[in-house]
Amino acid sequence: MSSDQVKENQASTPVSPASNKPLILASGSRYRREMIERLQVPVLAIAPGIDESRTAGESPRALSIRLARQKAAHVARQYPDHWVLGSDQVAMLGDEALGKPGNIERARQQLGACSGSTVEFQTAMCLLGPTKRLEHLDTTRVRFRALSPTSIEDYLSRDSALDCAGSFKSEGFGITLTEAIESEDPSALIGLPLIALAGWLRSIGLMVS
Repeated sequence: MSSDQVKENQASTPVSPASNKPLILASGSRYRREMIERLQVPVLAIAPGIDESRTAGESPRALSIRLARQKAAHVARQYPDHWVLGSDQVAMLGDEALGKPGNIERARQQLGACSGSTVEFQTAMCLLGPTKRLEHLDTTRVRFRALSPTSIEDYLSRDSALDCAGSFKSEGFGITLTEAIESEDPSALIGLPLIALAGWLRSIGLMVS
């Protein structure tokens, strides 16, 4: 689902004028907060504290969209007069969803599985406001080179990637693990598709159009 499709479906909904209220980020991720700060808009980050478990038979794509919606909806209950942004990213190796490793051993296993393979990173966003909802899904494909145990250990000793989907942190030393990255928006891989988000913020008056 693209943001353009959502806008088309809701074209009759009026757009709220600009206000001094900050954008609410429904996330505890410092990466996402720092990315929004690059757009120079006021932002307040609130961790949603929801269950992010995958349901039986749920595809990684559907998981990322559902969690983005749920995060935004959960925090929007506390801030009904604000624009609230939820986002989620799932790394997809074949039919397997690669979450955040949480520990070194799990990171080793994930990177070993990614060696010589292509991993799809599904990054979903949901923006909820007083007048409408916007959604966007970005798919970025990362082709990993053949990774030796030594190269994996070297990467993990240099970059703290235990809180990154698939143990991959592209903005750091992790870029050396790849052969190619296919994306319409390179910022999506870091955690937020900023090109689409900037368009949304212009449309609702939080950025100059």
